[in-house]
Amino acid sequence: MKMIAFLRAAIVAAAMLVSAPVLAQEKTGLKPGFALAPNARIVLMRPSIKVGAQSTGGMFEPNADWTAQARDNIGKALQSTQVRLGNRVTPYDDAAGNDPVLLGQYQNLFKTLAGSVIEFQFFPGNRLPTKVRKGKFNWSIGQEVTRLPGLAGADYALFINTEDHYGSAGRKALQIFGAMAGVGIKSGLHIGYAGLIDLKTGELVWLNADQQMGGDVRDAVGATKRVNQLLEGFPAASTAVASAR
Repeated sequence: MKMIAFLRAAIVAAAMLVSAPVLAQEKTGLKPGFALAPNARIVLMRPSIKVGAQSTGGMFEPNADWTAQARDNIGKALQSTQVRLGNRVTPYDDAAGNDPVLLGQYQNLFKTLAGSVIEFQFFPGNRLPTKVRKGKFNWSIGQEVTRLPGLAGADYALFINTEDHYGSAGRKALQIFGAMAGVGIKSGLHIGYAGLIDLKTGELVWLNADQQMGGDVRDAVGATKRVNQLLEGFPAASTAVASAR
């Protein structure tokens, strides 16, 4: 009886911690009239990759080994994909006088920008009239992004963020007990954003964002699937980068 009471209390506590996810009705946005010029030079920024476990209570527990595996697997998958993008895609040169603090700030800024697009444009219930009037896709990271060393002479910067929380055994067990009690508890979190920034203006010209991504980034096959999903609808290769869902 004590165990049942404990599980019930845990389920209630977890339910209070879990907020309803914002499910995007749309996943891809493109600035009206935008088209990449032939042979545009695109710098692939160092992807922001975060991998860990989701505790029984829903807290994120980072895992350094999983993150290292994901970074290696996604890096290799991106190298393979770059050949199919049809433009001059070069990786960001970390050694070109790089300021890691400034780079981290822009990675976080891009993540915040992508989250705003999802909430206030992709999700119909929250749309801001000033952002969607007459089909506008009007978002910017700021012209100061060109301050990052290594972007001189480039036309665009491609930002990529992925975040994976794999449900622990306790979380999965709680999910089962929650279902038995009629309480919906989500196990795991898998989100990703890929966006193209015009380095002349700082404008976001393309974004693909999904809060329910597939592919286990801890293995090569899963990472390839994730990269394909991240680059779905890329303006230079909408037919070359196929969905792997």
